[in-house]
Amino acid sequence: MPSAAPAVQGEGAAAGSSEFLLEVRDLIKHFPVGGGLLGGPRALVRAVDGVSFAIRRGETLGLVGESGCGKTTTGRAILQLDPPTSGQVLFEGRDLTTLDEAGLRDMRRRMQVIFQDPYSSLNPRMTVGQIIAEPLAVHGIVRPTAARASRVRELLGRVGLLPQHASRYPHELSGGQRQRVGIARALAMEPSLIVCDEPVSALDVSIQAQIINLLEDLQRDLGLTYLFIAHDLAVVRHISDRIAVMYLGKIVELADRRALYEDPQHPYTKALLAAVPIPDPDLEAQRQRVVLGGEVPSPLNPPSGCVFHPRCPIAIDRCRDVVPDLREVRTAHRAACILA
Repeated sequence: MPSAAPAVQGEGAAAGSSEFLLEVRDLIKHFPVGGGLLGGPRALVRAVDGVSFAIRRGETLGLVGESGCGKTTTGRAILQLDPPTSGQVLFEGRDLTTLDEAGLRDMRRRMQVIFQDPYSSLNPRMTVGQIIAEPLAVHGIVRPTAARASRVRELLGRVGLLPQHASRYPHELSGGQRQRVGIARALAMEPSLIVCDEPVSALDVSIQAQIINLLEDLQRDLGLTYLFIAHDLAVVRHISDRIAVMYLGKIVELADRRALYEDPQHPYTKALLAAVPIPDPDLEAQRQRVVLGGEVPSPLNPPSGCVFHPRCPIAIDRCRDVVPDLREVRTAHRAACILA
């Protein structure tokens, strides 16, 4: 397992280092709303608001948080599916935000995504073989039809499917099989980085474990690097080397997975961990509860100061005014809290 990597903030010495496959620097993605036919005032949804992190080659960074916190938007902005409002996304040392369509096309061969919903991410009018072969044809990686068919069979075997699955349509497969097809499609490009956007959240628990084990096996065999987006802390703990916790468009804590689970520093992380059930009923009854009040504020009008302060059980007056930096509070452990 790779050693713990620092966050991007404050790690200027690492800039351009081949040690990091991906570096995200002060990433911002705002969506304008309003301003309809009558030209009313436009507001901004601050979906991602100054996110920074780095991922080493062969590492898995877990990105967790509640629904609507900006996890998926961060992944899409990294892939340039939703171009960032500002910030830098350095992949293999090149800033993706400065590339034109031709440059992005070349880089995207090495950056792939596994989508959340295997039921909607596959074209129902195409066979499994056509779905997997399509990127090979589009990018001209394998030109002869027979060679593409052979490559498709190889990819199916790698993800645990049979050659005869190539002639089937997505509706003839189970949810787990469909997600395996999505993984095979991503592998077809021989990528360095795969953004896994909640790849198991739509699957049964028993199937989730199979897909997670498959992803780990593929990482070990192919040297892949993952950005693993999820809301299930148990899943993230199993697969991740480090974990970044997001709240309302910002990263509030980033640490090695063991440090984060054993010694969380941010009150939001503590609340998330307290909500994870423990199988032992005796331990479950004895542990301390952390109950958050209120609802998650709207990204249209985020709170001043620390975005978590309206729900924070330990907030003080300064939290309303001071925007906390994501600073190192332990070795290789960062938290955005003035009380940490």
